Amino acid sequence: MATFQYKALQRDGRVAEGQLDAGGRQEALRHMEGLGLRPISLSERNGAKNGKPVNGSQPAKDGAAKSRTGEATAPVGGGRITPRILENFTRLLSSLLAAGVPLSRALVILCKEAATPAAAAQWKSVHDLVIDGLPLADAMGRSPKTFPRVYVAMVEAGETGGFLDVVLAQIADFQAREKEMRSKVMTALLYPTILLILAVGVLVFLLVFFIPRFQPMFASFGASLPLLTQMIVNVSEVLRSYGLFLALGIALGIYSFRTWLVSEQGRRMWEGLIIKAPIVGPLVAQFAMSRFCRMLGTLLSAGVPLVNALNVARRSIGNQILVDAVSNSIERVKEGKPLGPSLGECRSLFSGSVLEMISVAEESGKLDVELIRIANVTESDLDRELKTAVALAEPLMLFLIAGFIGTIFIGMVIPIFSLQDHIK
Repeated sequence: MATFQYKALQRDGRVAEGQLDAGGRQEALRHMEGLGLRPISLSERNGAKNGKPVNGSQPAKDGAAKSRTGEATAPVGGGRITPRILENFTRLLSSLLAAGVPLSRALVILCKEAATPAAAAQWKSVHDLVIDGLPLADAMGRSPKTFPRVYVAMVEAGETGGFLDVVLAQIADFQAREKEMRSKVMTALLYPTILLILAVGVLVFLLVFFIPRFQPMFASFGASLPLLTQMIVNVSEVLRSYGLFLALGIALGIYSFRTWLVSEQGRRMWEGLIIKAPIVGPLVAQFAMSRFCRMLGTLLSAGVPLVNALNVARRSIGNQILVDAVSNSIERVKEGKPLGPSLGECRSLFSGSVLEMISVAEESGKLDVELIRIANVTESDLDRELKTAVALAEPLMLFLIAGFIGTIFIGMVIPIFSLQDHIK
C-alpha cells in the first residue's frame, strides 16, 4: 500500500486536503470519487515510511516531476488518434467546461466515453498530468503526435485568458472547417485520380507486354519506327531493364524526403518554398494571418496584455517562417512602437490594407474588435478562393490525363498506318 497526498473539492465547494492509503493511483482516485471529492491534485507521498509531513503545495510539484519521468508520459499504444476523434474530444471538452464542469472531472468523463482504447489511454494520460499540477496545454504538449503545436498554442491562449471553453470551441470549428475543405478537395479529385491510376496501369501494360512484341514485327518489314513510337519503345526498354531499381529509387527518395522534412532545417526550407509558391503561398499566408488575428483579438478582448497576447498568438500561425517574422515585430512592440508599423515588415503575412486597418483600430482603442472582423473577412475570402481552386483542379487534371492517354494512343496508331504502306 502507498500513501497519497491529495487536495480536492468537497460537495459544498470547499477545498479539502488529506492523505489516504491505496494500492495505486487509480485506486486512490476511485476512493476519492466514492467520498464525493473532486481531485485537484494527487501525488504519492515522499517519505511515507518515516511519517514526515508533506507541504500542502509540494504534492503538485512532486507529481509534476513524477509525470516527467513516470507512467503518465509513456507512449500510448493500441491505435492512432484520428482527426475526427480529436475534434469530438475538443468539442465535448468545450461543452463540459462551458457547463461549469471542472477540468479534471470533464477529462474523466471523456476517458469513460472515449471511442477507442487508444483515445481512452491518451485522455487518461492528459488527465493524470493535469491532476499532478501541469497546465492543460503543457499536458497536451507531451503528446505532439496527438495534439499539434497550433492546437497546444491555442489551448495555452485559452488558459492564459481564462476562456478555455471558448478557445476549445474555436479549435473544434477550425478542425471541422479544415476537414470539410479536405473532404471537398478529395471528392473533387476522386474521379480524376481513378482515371490517372487506370491510365498508368494501361501504360505499364503497353510498355511491358505489348510494345516489346510490336517492335520485332515492325522491324521484320524493314521499316523504322516513328519518332514518337521510338520514344515509347525506349521507355519500355528502360522500364523492363531497370524497373526494379527505379521503384527502389523512388521509395528511397520518398523516405529521404520525409526524413528531411521532419528535421528543423528541412521543415523551414519547405515552409519557405510553400510561402513563395505562386498559388498555394498566398492561400497559406491568408489562413495563417486570419488565425493570428482571431487569436490575438480574442486574447485582447479577454484583457490579456498586448505583448503577452502576441507571444501566444504568434504560435498559432503554424508556419515557422511566418512565426519568426512576427517574433521580430513583437520585439519592436516591446520597445514601445505601435503594432501596425511593427508588423509592417512582415509583408508576406499582412497586406498594406490590413496594416492600415490595424493602425487605425489601435489608435481608436478598438483593436480587438477589428482583429476579429479582419479574421472573419479573410476567412470568407479564403473560402471562396479555395472553392474556386478546387473547381478548377478537376477539369485541369482531366485535361492532363486526356492529353497523356491521347499521346499514348497516337504513338500506337501512327506505326499501324505506316506499316500498311510497307505491306503494299
